[in-house]
Amino acid sequence: MAAKRKRGALAAGKAKRARSAPSAGEAAPEGGPRDGSAPPQEYSIPPPVSKGKWKNKERVLIFSSRGINFRTRHLMQDLRTLMPHSKADTKMDRKDQLFVINEVCEMKNCNKCIFFEAKKKQDLYMWLSNTPQGPSAKFLVQNVHTLAELKMTGNCLRGSRPLLSFDPIFDQEPHYALLKELFIQIFGTPQYHPKSQPFVDHVFTFTVTDERIWFRNYQIIEEDASLVEIGPRFVLNLIKIFQGSFGGPTLYENPHYRSPNMHRRLIRLSVAAKFREKQQVKEVQMVKKKGTKVLVEEDPTEVVFEIPAEEKPVEIQLVKPESKPIVKDKKKLRKIQRKKQKKLFRTEG
Repeated sequence: MAAKRKRGALAAGKAKRARSAPSAGEAAPEGGPRDGSAPPQEYSIPPPVSKGKWKNKERVLIFSSRGINFRTRHLMQDLRTLMPHSKADTKMDRKDQLFVINEVCEMKNCNKCIFFEAKKKQDLYMWLSNTPQGPSAKFLVQNVHTLAELKMTGNCLRGSRPLLSFDPIFDQEPHYALLKELFIQIFGTPQYHPKSQPFVDHVFTFTVTDERIWFRNYQIIEEDASLVEIGPRFVLNLIKIFQGSFGGPTLYENPHYRSPNMHRRLIRLSVAAKFREKQQVKEVQMVKKKGTKVLVEEDPTEVVFEIPAEEKPVEIQLVKPESKPIVKDKKKLRKIQRKKQKKLFRTEG
């Protein structure tokens, strides 16, 4: 039978593998190089890419309600791709109340949330919330274009950290200042995040135009520092800002906001007004046609310029007219006509 190994044999073997190079003051071990040079190390560990600690542990939950269309689903997937600190979850039932999302964020260990709410299979609303204390903002999403749809020439590294660019009006109005802080905490990738890359190669821009917030994503080109759009792009129309998360007292209400139902109603009323105007024009024309025409009295001077025509006697033809010969050849017809003319000249002579 093979001899049993001693208990310290395995430990001794491990110690030999993990042995490092001796220092300059220590003597070289037996069997090693006698010239004093250190033996090469067996293992070399590369230095970490980012020498820092992940302190800002912001996690964003991105999910939606049931009933969204393909465009919203692609937009949600694009945001998850661009934000390495995001998490996904299953769709929420439309019958559930919105405050249930706070519990979902707590289970997912997320302190920020982007929730897409679909209504009537054509209207899309976006909630940005700081869970569970608040505040939260509700937007109407318009003019959605996804990454696959636009086919832009720009490109960026997956998981890279973006720069956030804001319009100067975000520092002038108080409600825009609150939204700016909310955008920074949600869309800004935390430094030294495990899934992020230590590169900054694209920009998120938030521009206020026509009382709406326009979102764009651009690539930064190293050669000349120019910008090339990557996508996605969408427009946020602010509705309300709430003090709590997905509810609570209203801090701000947009006076310029018009709901999609009201917008569609105004379009229908304008079309109906044009149709009624055309009908009224037709009725006025029919009344004019049916109205009695004013008869103008006869002018007695009209007869002055009338000249009576000479009366011609009525002639009754008793003899049957001669039938003309049907000749297909034109030359023969001309010969016949010439012969008749000669006969007439002879009789007259």
